[in-house]
Amino acid sequence: MEISAESNSSADMRLAERLRALRRAQGWSLDELSALSGVSRASLSRIETGEVSPTASVLGRLAGAHRTTVSRLLADIEGDAPALVKQSEQPEWVDPATGFRRRSVSPPSLGFDCELLSCELPAGARIDYPLPPRLGLEHHLYLTDGALELTIEGVIH
Repeated sequence: MEISAESNSSADMRLAERLRALRRAQGWSLDELSALSGVSRASLSRIETGEVSPTASVLGRLAGAHRTTVSRLLADIEGDAPALVKQSEQPEWVDPATGFRRRSVSPPSLGFDCELLSCELPAGARIDYPLPPRLGLEHHLYLTDGALELTIEGVIH
């Protein structure tokens, strides 16, 4: 599914509004969320107003601060999920800084304990997820093409 600039802009604004609503629901100031997430106050403000789109790394940090997953954050802006989602209709998010493409293969649902993603990372790109969003969250990677260097707790795989 190719995302048009118009639909991507609309999704960015819904994400900005959702992130602002989550912060306010916690009663956090921008400074407090900055301390919890490691994202600067200025960046948080620009993200929440829709001035900029968060990178994958920043979205991961924000999800971690809110104790949720990136998929849950993105699903929150999509509405009700159907039981079946054709590949051409699966929501895709693109990191504006790295070109990392993230497509949700499994329909988003609060009742699911897992999620299946299809991701593409351009050669030489780097994504840093310093904090897991939830205790016990597992990631299983299936590399279909190329090579991937993965560092977990300082050990390179």
